[in-house]
Amino acid sequence: MTIEHGSDDTALAPVSEGHDRPAEAEVRNEVAAAAMSGVVQAGTVVGGVHIHSALPAVPTPRQLPPAPPVFVGRAPELAALSSALDPERHGDAALVSVLAGAGGMGKTWLVSHWAHHHADRFPDGQLFVDLQGFSPAGPPLEPTAVLRGFLEALDVAPGRVPSDLHSRTAMFRSLVEGRRILIVLDNAADVEQVAPLLPGASSCSVVVTSRSHLAGLVTRFGANLIRIGALVDDEPRWLLVARLGADRVDGTSDAVSELLGLCAGHPLALAIVAGRAQAAPHVGLAELAEQLRDPPTRLAALAEEDPASSLPTVLDWSLRALAPELHRVLGLLAIAPGPDIDPAAAASLAALSLPAANAAFRVLMRASLVDRDNAGRYRMHDLVRLHAHDLCGEPERSSALRRVVGFYLHTAHAGDRHLNPHATPLRLSPPAAGCEPLPLAPDDRTIMTWFDTNHRCLLAAQQVAAARGWHDATWSLARVLFGYHYRRGHARASVAVWRAGLDAAKHLDDTAALTLAHRNLGLALSRVGEDEPALPNLQRALSLARLADYRTQQAHTHRALAVTWERLGSDERALAHATDALRLYRELGSPAQEGDALNAVGRHAARLGDHERARAHCEAALAVHRRNHDADGAATAMKTLGEIAHRDGDLATALGRYQRALELYLSIDNSYAVAETLDVIGHLYAALGHHELARTAWTTGLRLYESQGRETHLAAALRQLDGPSG
Repeated sequence: MTIEHGSDDTALAPVSEGHDRPAEAEVRNEVAAAAMSGVVQAGTVVGGVHIHSALPAVPTPRQLPPAPPVFVGRAPELAALSSALDPERHGDAALVSVLAGAGGMGKTWLVSHWAHHHADRFPDGQLFVDLQGFSPAGPPLEPTAVLRGFLEALDVAPGRVPSDLHSRTAMFRSLVEGRRILIVLDNAADVEQVAPLLPGASSCSVVVTSRSHLAGLVTRFGANLIRIGALVDDEPRWLLVARLGADRVDGTSDAVSELLGLCAGHPLALAIVAGRAQAAPHVGLAELAEQLRDPPTRLAALAEEDPASSLPTVLDWSLRALAPELHRVLGLLAIAPGPDIDPAAAASLAALSLPAANAAFRVLMRASLVDRDNAGRYRMHDLVRLHAHDLCGEPERSSALRRVVGFYLHTAHAGDRHLNPHATPLRLSPPAAGCEPLPLAPDDRTIMTWFDTNHRCLLAAQQVAAARGWHDATWSLARVLFGYHYRRGHARASVAVWRAGLDAAKHLDDTAALTLAHRNLGLALSRVGEDEPALPNLQRALSLARLADYRTQQAHTHRALAVTWERLGSDERALAHATDALRLYRELGSPAQEGDALNAVGRHAARLGDHERARAHCEAALAVHRRNHDADGAATAMKTLGEIAHRDGDLATALGRYQRALELYLSIDNSYAVAETLDVIGHLYAALGHHELARTAWTTGLRLYESQGRETHLAAALRQLDGPSG
């Protein structure tokens, strides 16, 4: 090719400074871009420059790294990428997609796999560069250096590459105009590194991978964000099968299950394990699992000599760009009790205002170190959590845990006070500085939903308090969870928290706390069918209450003993304890508790055949509960009146009363009582010949029994559904 300006036969002759001429740099760029575009014919004049001869063919770059030898799963992500880069969606600008995820999540493998399988979409080639945004090999690449590589790949001679970033970007965009090229910008640090590398051509497609969400690309360039997380469902197992073979994986199923749990779907961790297993076929998978079993040494066991393949190194480089305050917040999130955390609890954990906490979390999310689910709760991958665990020192960790345990305790206490307004008030110390408990709306469903959402965190908070010897908080958390556990039927969880609560109470100089712990543990044991172990705890509670002359505690314990003796089949003893409880409540002037005891006497009298006494006591109980606006108590009294009518053979009246009880239980979200009430309603429908209605009631109750872990009731419900009436 020869280019002529004036009479000079040079590659590109100098241009005069006249006002009618473009600047020399502009001419150089225009000519070079035109020459490389492949569309300029011999004799064309560009910027006053004559191109004499036909141009050579423009090269087709094929820079993709090799396709992954093993690739499994990721169907939703691959589909999202295909949709985002669909040629039919091209408008006036290049299509840009960002694959964002934590280090080691397999972003590069995913885009490489996709690109090789869709190479036909890009007949003019693929450009690929590792931008080293998060790399132990060195600092991030400068866009000017990347553009030089791209231009040379497009056959621009080194001497013709402009020196400044703006000119290189302009030349690059000119060269790819009208060409169907895929540009993969791997491991990007930030938007500023990527923006100059984006083509202006609508014919091009760009995939950027980064540990950052690169929100600026979404905002400024309309990029499509695809989040890449851990492998899910059976994908981790498929990966091991693909690498190790089905025989080896299936033949060591227990070890494989443990390995999968320890790696938690992290692709790099799984790849490291699979690579070691491949390299040492004589080493059993159980031995590899043992190496990862201990949390403090798990990450060290996933280290490799190659920095890019070493999980601790990969995670280290994710933290490189974080400010010190974000290191602190991440380190505190790593020790938060429970599998996730809501913004308000996290703010107390970090001693930040809610707006400041949310701002910090957004940065951590953009860095793919923290995820946020659809409910707005934050969580970390288990291996990221382990890596961040020691970012804060012990004094700071202890203070943060004090705050978050206080947050859960005070918020739960406020909720429990609404659910159980007649219970003896609990006196709590003020929350620590920086702890801001959540003000819950005074609504049963709102409060129960908060307990549902935070249940595992509340249990974990009690475990933290117990492990650190915070006895008062340990006991108090058991106390504020009791009413919620009762309504939801979480009897086994109640046993666990009250065992911890009893251990804590033994360290407190508080006989009332010890009495209550024995009583509530006994009740919880009784509810899971362990009535024999329940009795010693209840009897110990009664002895302590009598020794200290705590008559309220005596009355409560008599009620609990009535429940347990009924479960043990002794209605006579149950009635005696219920009668003692009623007497004490009347002496104490406690009308709400008197209503509960009246109903208990009526229930046990009915079971012993004294229906007249039973009906009188239950009607009195219903009147008391209605005066006190106690829906739970009124429902229980109505249910007992239904039981009395059932025993009298008046099935229609019994059904009506049970249905009214059901409405009341539903209004306060007492799913434990709802399940039992539906069970009886099913029997009444069956007895009245309404078999489809009976089946519906039993089916609904069965689902509740299953969710509550009530095996005995569940088995009975299944038998009912399988029987002739079901």
